[in-house]
Amino acid sequence: MGVAVSRPRSAGRRRRLAPYFLLLPGLAWLFVFYAWPTIQMLFISLQEGSLETGYRLTWHWQTYVDVFSKFDTQLVRSVEYGLLVTLGCLVLSYPLAYFIAVRGGRWKSALLFMIILPFFVSFIIRTLSWKFILADQGFVLATLKGIGLLPEDFRLLATPVAVVSGLVYNFLPFMALPLYASLEKLDKGLLEAAGDLYSNRLVAFAKVTLPLSLPGVFAGSLLTFIPSVGDFINAQLLGSTNTTMIGNVIQREMLINNDYPEGAAISFVLMAAILIGVAAYAKVLGTEELTG
Repeated sequence: MGVAVSRPRSAGRRRRLAPYFLLLPGLAWLFVFYAWPTIQMLFISLQEGSLETGYRLTWHWQTYVDVFSKFDTQLVRSVEYGLLVTLGCLVLSYPLAYFIAVRGGRWKSALLFMIILPFFVSFIIRTLSWKFILADQGFVLATLKGIGLLPEDFRLLATPVAVVSGLVYNFLPFMALPLYASLEKLDKGLLEAAGDLYSNRLVAFAKVTLPLSLPGVFAGSLLTFIPSVGDFINAQLLGSTNTTMIGNVIQREMLINNDYPEGAAISFVLMAAILIGVAAYAKVLGTEELTG
């Protein structure tokens, strides 16, 4: 009798523990490839020394103070570029995603494939192609200068416009795909009812479509803002010394100057700034309502 009772209890315990066991591989992966390297980077940021003499942990917190005083311009510029890129991707992606989700019909798959098609090409190659497009004698500017629409000394390369444009081009799919996933799930009956209840389509969009698509806006904004703030390829290939981003500083400190503590400290400052910004954004947008 005791055996008959213990078996159901054992089976029920296994069923309750099964989800946690399924989480173990993912948690192990995150610990080995994210949490542990992050902890190591924290220790590196608090070290002193040089590549010749070696580095040792001295809990040197002054490095973080030096980072704010030396690289505040690049940090602020990176956040500004990230906000501009996120806004630009949102403005471009929302109509595109809305058209595919609502009007795409049998062409949805083909249109979505066109959005992700640039991912089949290397990130660096895509950025270099943008450099050729924006070149002073490229086919765009050369044509506009030839017909007199632009002065001969006009240029786009090595300007903030070129860097932001390249970032928008490279990260546009990160905004478009979450928006499409959110808009595609909209109940078409709600859209028809909104058209009947409100005076015009603009009011119906503001009252129904936009609030229901906020989860996609939130996800797309995070997927766009976070990598664009830390990017260094676009600023290096399309910009100049006046458009240097914090990612360029980290690359220089780590790979050229070999100042690993300062590079690690900059990375943590950037991470903290992004986390604070994301938390504030989630608070304003209301993540409880988005997930409810």
